[in-house]
Amino acid sequence: QVQLVESGGGLVQAGGSLRVSCAASGRTSSPNAMGWFRQAPGKEREIVATIRWNSGNTFYADSVKGRFTISRDNAKNTVYLQMNSLKPEDTAVYYCAASYKEPLTWDYWGQGTQVTVSS
Repeated sequence: QVQLVESGGGLVQAGGSLRVSCAASGRTSSPNAMGWFRQAPGKEREIVATIRWNSGNTFYADSVKGRFTISRDNAKNTVYLQMNSLKPEDTAVYYCAASYKEPLTWDYWGQGTQVTVSS
């Protein structure tokens, strides 16, 4: 079993920055990948960014390219999402997820952390 705990959400003005973190625990093996997803009220959950654990290869949704950066600390099994130039449309609950299978399967999810960007 894997537990994911997000932190760092909050309220920020448009144009500001925020960093959210997600720490994984519960098993000794590292994930294949971790990712950030978000869900706004009335919308489907969407992928934001992912990172391959070993290679560090990243993926970003078009909507956040150039503004968000995903990174990880392998020793801590922690993934971060640095969010810059935030827009009101970024307002959502942000969830981290972990994959331990190939092909990538998002088997484990955190509780979510609220990010609110005021206009």
